[in-house]
Amino acid sequence: MVGPKRISRVRLFACVLLVILFCCTFARAAETESSGGRALLAKHSLLKAKLDKNQFGAPIYLESLEGQDSVRVDMYGIFHYPFEAVREALQSPTAWCDITPLHINIKACVYKTTKQQTQLTLYSGRKYFQPPSDAYPLKLAFRVASSQPDYLELALVGEEGPFGTKDHRIGVQAVPLEGQGTFLHFSYTYSHGTMARMAIKTYFATLGRDKVGFTLVGDDGKQTYIDGVRGAVERNTMRYYLALQTYLDALKYPEGQRFEQRLNRWYDLTAKYPRQLKEIDKAAYLSNKKMERAQQEALQAKQGN
Repeated sequence: MVGPKRISRVRLFACVLLVILFCCTFARAAETESSGGRALLAKHSLLKAKLDKNQFGAPIYLESLEGQDSVRVDMYGIFHYPFEAVREALQSPTAWCDITPLHINIKACVYKTTKQQTQLTLYSGRKYFQPPSDAYPLKLAFRVASSQPDYLELALVGEEGPFGTKDHRIGVQAVPLEGQGTFLHFSYTYSHGTMARMAIKTYFATLGRDKVGFTLVGDDGKQTYIDGVRGAVERNTMRYYLALQTYLDALKYPEGQRFEQRLNRWYDLTAKYPRQLKEIDKAAYLSNKKMERAQQEALQAKQGN
């Protein structure tokens, strides 16, 4: 039989062990957050010259990588807004359902929060008006990985996507810069299986053969823009990145005017890159998005959040 003193010592040891484990876990988390911020600032230093002068005419840098079954695009840029404002704006799922539908192919975004997680559902479709019921849903787990006074990290993760795609990952990291600016890293990656690869290959051999991205390839004598799936993901990533910028730009307006301002601002920003991003005229875009917004609001009302 174990005596009371022995039980007390065991309980005390267990409590101390839990405290140690908690502190170690917290320390590792803090170290990860700190190292993430330091790494991003180091990246800013490396990219400073390219952010100051580039093909975009804006403080933006883009790089992409295509593997056998996956594509990844990383965008880095400077937003001329205080970090605190950027952090507060972007860590809300409501904000992301204002941001993502600016993309011409996103027909609606709804979110639902439970005790376990927050889930966003993006409905993607054609460049013209489509109700969500005719679009392809992509479910993304939305998580604020870190929200600190000097570092923000968000993750949106979807295991299954349309057309046999999988492992969709959207990542956002941000740190403050001197002078009330914010340096932001936006990344997008996904994988595709055999069926998706065949469908993609067919598309870019036919309807999508003239579509290109932003990366220049080839030698100095003859350079061309990257095409195919890598070019497509570069275009999509740029559209999302400009949607982030648009959302922040529109916060200065009264709330009742922001939706209209966002639509106009996003279209005008994308119009700077007609070779890659031009799809429809502005009047059609504005009309489509207003109809899609009404569909989104009705769908969100059913979610109960």
